[in-house]
Amino acid sequence: MKGHCERLLGVLLIMLMVGGVFGCSKKTVPAQPGFGSGGGAAGGGLGGSGGGAGLDDARWRELGINSEAEKREFLDKAQQFENQDIYFDFNGFTLTEPAKKIMDEKIAFLKRYPKVKVTIEGHCDERGTTEYNLALGERRATSAQQYFVNSSISQGTFNTISYGKERPIATGHDEASWAKNRRDHFVLNY
Repeated sequence: MKGHCERLLGVLLIMLMVGGVFGCSKKTVPAQPGFGSGGGAAGGGLGGSGGGAGLDDARWRELGINSEAEKREFLDKAQQFENQDIYFDFNGFTLTEPAKKIMDEKIAFLKRYPKVKVTIEGHCDERGTTEYNLALGERRATSAQQYFVNSSISQGTFNTISYGKERPIATGHDEASWAKNRRDHFVLNY
């Protein structure tokens, strides 16, 4: 019995060693579609858009983008588009002059890439009721949408949503934090 157990133990040890060697082998990860060997998009700044990494060549062509250089340029500009929020005065939904300047930059992007869709998110600070802030967030998103439409961007390019005070970017309970939360955020969909 002792010899049988030793042989069984030896077989088990060999199996474990062989399994360990094969279990640690490297796996090849396929390249992302639509990108050459130079890499892909930095997906962190593109929110719900998917970062462009999952786009196939046909979709890139639909967007009017045909080369790797154009893809990189688009992704850089798309990231800038999404990273620039506009801000509002307390209880306000009228675009300020700094907000209009940012909106004009976004308009230039949308005219260059007319097949891109945008979700405009309206946000508020923590003061006021949930219902009031949802309505105010909607008015803020609609103000940005109307500015786009007045600049000859198609109404069908946009969706609006209000998050009211539910998604603060700054969690403090002071004017500096509240000012950061009174904003519209823009998410590209392509």
